[in-house]
Amino acid sequence: MKKILFILTIALSTWSCSNSKQAYLFTSFREPATDGLYLASSEDGYHWKDLGGPYLKPEAGKSKIMRDPSIVKGKDNVYHMVWTTDWKGGDGFGYASSKDLLHWSEQQYIHVMKNEPEVVNVWAPEIFYDDEQDRYIIIWASTIPFRFEKGVEDEKNNHRMYYVTTKDFKTFSDTKLFFEPGFSVIDCVIVKRAKNDYVLVLKDNTRPMRNLKVAFGKTPLGPFENISEPYTAYLSEGPTVLKKANDWLIYYDNYGAKNYKAVKTSDFKKFEDASSQIQLPEGHKHGTITTISKKTLKNLIENKK
Repeated sequence: MKKILFILTIALSTWSCSNSKQAYLFTSFREPATDGLYLASSEDGYHWKDLGGPYLKPEAGKSKIMRDPSIVKGKDNVYHMVWTTDWKGGDGFGYASSKDLLHWSEQQYIHVMKNEPEVVNVWAPEIFYDDEQDRYIIIWASTIPFRFEKGVEDEKNNHRMYYVTTKDFKTFSDTKLFFEPGFSVIDCVIVKRAKNDYVLVLKDNTRPMRNLKVAFGKTPLGPFENISEPYTAYLSEGPTVLKKANDWLIYYDNYGAKNYKAVKTSDFKKFEDASSQIQLPEGHKHGTITTISKKTLKNLIENKK
């Protein structure tokens, strides 16, 4: 009897997953970065199907590139996306929105560091929807030479994290410092576990480290404290986080070995290598994960160019 109940439980679980109205969507870019937006989808969060691209060719910024596309589905089911437009020399990032991922709004260039004439770069903007305050928080890494105490980094590579907030992507708050851990930091991702319980996934970008860590805070704007020891190897970056039942999957670009990896955690204290369980399209690069309705996904597949 116990065996029958176990089989029924597994069957019901499989049926529930296969009949879910939602799937996962992973944004990506390819080299050369002038190509634009690529997408992948997944039913289980582990195995990703290449949806090809580009779905949006970058036009914003001086360099007209798209790196690190970060996407979030708003409460109005509109997808909002930001991306890196310039390797160096820019003072902002690109932005566009879409209801179906096929038809996009006019691209905008958001000048978030226009008041910092010495800024070196604006890297890897990441969108987080703050449901407590009904606002979007956008964070990114920038270097402002001689702004912070010099560590092991060159002054033009000593990054800190900054942020703006917006409710409509038309007006933005003033730019403020988001995270100052005392060392060069990039590629941060905000994760909400519960009310007053947030995790910041971050890259320690100092030359000896260049790996991923986590920190903890009570609000999405921090302060984030208790920075962990690294849980990935040297030369890893570009994390994005996916919730699966009681676990979290952290995907990341293991660029030193030129592959993509993932770790699994239930508490952001102990991390298990899950790389053997994942499958990603060849050439997949730093992006973020959101959800997509099966109806929107079907339309995307049927109508992609």
